[in-house]
Amino acid sequence: MLKDDRFQGITFQDVRRDFTAGITVGIVAIPLGMAFAIASGVKPEYGLYTTIIAGIIVALLGGSRFQIAGPTGAFIPILLAIVLQYGYENLLIAGFLAGIMLVLMSFFKLGNLIKFIPRSVTIGFTSGIAVIIFTGQIGDFLGLEGVERKEYFHQNMMELFHHLSTVNFYSVATALIGFIVIIGVPRLFPRIPVLLVALIVPTLIAYFFYPGKIETIGTAFGGIAQSLPQFQLPEITWEKILLLWQPAFVIAMLGGIESLLSAVVADGMTGKRHHSNKELFGQGIANIITPLFGGIPATGAIARTATNIKSGAVSPLSGVFQGLFVLVTLLLFAPFAAHIPLASMAPILMVVAFNMSEYKTFFHMVKMKSSDSVVLVVTFLLTVFVNLTAAVQVGLLLAMFSFIKRMSEVLEVEKIMPKLKSSQREEIAATTEEDYQYACPKLTVFTVEGALFFGAADKFQTTISRSINKRPDVIVLVMKRVPFMDATGVGNLTALVNDFHKKGGRIFIAEANEQVLAVIRSSGLFDKIGEQNFFRNGTEAINTGLDLVQTDKCTTCQKQGASSCQVFEKRV
Repeated sequence: MLKDDRFQGITFQDVRRDFTAGITVGIVAIPLGMAFAIASGVKPEYGLYTTIIAGIIVALLGGSRFQIAGPTGAFIPILLAIVLQYGYENLLIAGFLAGIMLVLMSFFKLGNLIKFIPRSVTIGFTSGIAVIIFTGQIGDFLGLEGVERKEYFHQNMMELFHHLSTVNFYSVATALIGFIVIIGVPRLFPRIPVLLVALIVPTLIAYFFYPGKIETIGTAFGGIAQSLPQFQLPEITWEKILLLWQPAFVIAMLGGIESLLSAVVADGMTGKRHHSNKELFGQGIANIITPLFGGIPATGAIARTATNIKSGAVSPLSGVFQGLFVLVTLLLFAPFAAHIPLASMAPILMVVAFNMSEYKTFFHMVKMKSSDSVVLVVTFLLTVFVNLTAAVQVGLLLAMFSFIKRMSEVLEVEKIMPKLKSSQREEIAATTEEDYQYACPKLTVFTVEGALFFGAADKFQTTISRSINKRPDVIVLVMKRVPFMDATGVGNLTALVNDFHKKGGRIFIAEANEQVLAVIRSSGLFDKIGEQNFFRNGTEAINTGLDLVQTDKCTTCQKQGASSCQVFEKRV
């Protein structure tokens, strides 16, 4: 791993600033940790355990100075699906396996590769997750009774519809108060931690004015334990690994993506640079250790990281102080959390969902009506109506096909013709019918532009074959603008060479770069073409070809009643 320079040069004044930032972020993290845990189908204290343990470990071992890790909204649909399908115990095992995968990704230096996931895919599943989170809070917002969480979106919507008759107007009033606080407080008191206020104010109103009328953390979960999380090694078997490796992989991929996106945001806000593979390592260790204490999977949290920076953080110590602050708060004030209404959590999560939806970018990409728009919409719909695993897999597959199609369209194979002027020979593009009419039938020249890979190789071979009306003696391929060639590309070129050699012709390769030449050599095609038929300069290749044709003795054009070579001289 890279040497950790994030703690170097820290002064006592820096520690004080980190302490202040840590407490500020901790105040924000407490309501979010509980809310994300409840929305994920587990007890609220598990979210706090994750906030404490993952926050401290990522701060100490990660690759960003300012990263704040913990439970995030992006994980809610995945974790809820795992809990519903496999149970809480297996969720811990899936998180543990995801941590191992993240560590392996860091060792194999895959941190930079995750950055290449198309934006259409990330926006698609992020917007889909936002819809799931938002709609998932409707039941608590309305105080509906008897609503069971289902695995699929349409099932949950039907559950809400069937229980609309159980609306609790005290819950609606409590949630609306929370919304008013979230919207109004930042405008009047911008420095006050609005999410904590949005939790406390509705709780106090419900406790004093209509106690027992709405469901609380105490009635739903039995309150929050006023103690440290207990260490417990999950029972990991080979059967459970085979059962859970796919959801674990989704957790690892999403955790890696969100962590690195958060680190990039922090870089943009501070001008610092994070170490992507070291960040994956820290996230991996955090997700290995957190489940041992009952915590749920964690990742870098963009909003809390931004809050950390805005609060004056200087070093990773702010993340450590954040975790310690949440721990102290848990030990001192856990009993009071039992009075928090579930309806007060709903507006917090709805606002989080709205902020993460990136709706402006979503609709802008849809309006583009491009292949990216298709990838975006398909990923979004699959995230909402199926699951995130299918959405990411299909989204990446569609993005790959879109990329291949675009790259194949970039390839251009253009026929050019030799042009004689006195003793100087040049090549110019044949752009009109007259140009092709006077082109030398014995020598054909093509310029090739674009990558010669599996998505474009057939177009390359077909274009050349169709462009040759009569079999010339020599074909010159000017490949100056071919950046690379893969096995399929060299295979199609080999087929063209073999076919042309059978007819007694010769193929010259001009201006190919080292990568292309290396592939041609390794395939054995270099010897088949012949070293003497490779040229550094296109003009040299054409001159050699014209000498082989022997234009002064050529009778082909004379038989047709014209001499293209003489016409070229007149047209110049």
